[in-house]
Amino acid sequence: MNTEELKALKVAVLAGGWSDEREVSLKSGAECQKALLDAGFAQVDFIDIAEPGFVEKLSRGGYDVAFPALHGRYGEDGCVQGLLEVLHIPYAFSGVLAQAVSMEKEVAKVIYEKAGIRAPRGFDFPATAELSEHQLDAIVSELGLPLIVKPSGNGSSFGITRVTERPLLPAAIARAGAGGERVLVEECVQGMEITVPVIGNDEPHALPIVEIVTGADFYDEKVKYEPAELHHVIPARLPATVYAKAQALAEAAHKALGCAGCSRSDFIVTPEGDPVILETNTIPGMTAASLLPDSARHGGIEFPELCTRFIELAMEKAKSRQAAE
Repeated sequence: MNTEELKALKVAVLAGGWSDEREVSLKSGAECQKALLDAGFAQVDFIDIAEPGFVEKLSRGGYDVAFPALHGRYGEDGCVQGLLEVLHIPYAFSGVLAQAVSMEKEVAKVIYEKAGIRAPRGFDFPATAELSEHQLDAIVSELGLPLIVKPSGNGSSFGITRVTERPLLPAAIARAGAGGERVLVEECVQGMEITVPVIGNDEPHALPIVEIVTGADFYDEKVKYEPAELHHVIPARLPATVYAKAQALAEAAHKALGCAGCSRSDFIVTPEGDPVILETNTIPGMTAASLLPDSARHGGIEFPELCTRFIELAMEKAKSRQAAE
């Protein structure tokens, strides 16, 4: 598909929805729509999936490709991707399985382990579980303090607590349980926080690594949406060998999870230089303050070009699937 054919495609940018990240998704969607129009796409419609009749609008709109700018539940967990599959509309980013697996952190950790990617030690259990004092003591004994407690299936740091004292653990578990069906309690790995964006389908490549500098206990939802220059150091200040290892691990995570289009894996690099993966985001934020677009800019890819590349990868993925059927 040449450039003229590509930019003649009718694009549906999907945003909004019902998750905790609705507002940032609306902003991501608006900026992606503008970027695609700036890149020369003739028809780019913005659709809030929470609006009544969105399925009919999508199915009858004659769209050639969808661009999900959705974060969290119903958008980054495979739900909308399944709908797009049923409607036979090609779409940017990962498919149903990769979205669902990446969203559920305890499942993703199984995949990481099989791929030889170190993740924090931890325990997961249903949000409805009533843990005894003995069980709570056993968790602290095994993992130590501080602990990170979070919903297993939520994004953007919602519901996360850094627990520094044993008496605070039950409240942290209850908070995490309100944000997902399962709760994940992990050791708190100390070191430099980085994120590694990756672009591509079957042969992905890592973009410049972003070092995240905050005054908070962790990269929480407040810090994430502050101006990028306050918290992003690009490229990350790592030894060359560690830098290369982190990029290779992010590419390996992308492949192991079956991601397409792009992903962004978050790591803690220990003082010994060992990158420990925290999670992989399958539809990273696409606002001015977001990590992946900031990294791409430092790598020489402006936002309109980046969004165009995502459409190219979506059509490449669709063509590959058609050839296999």
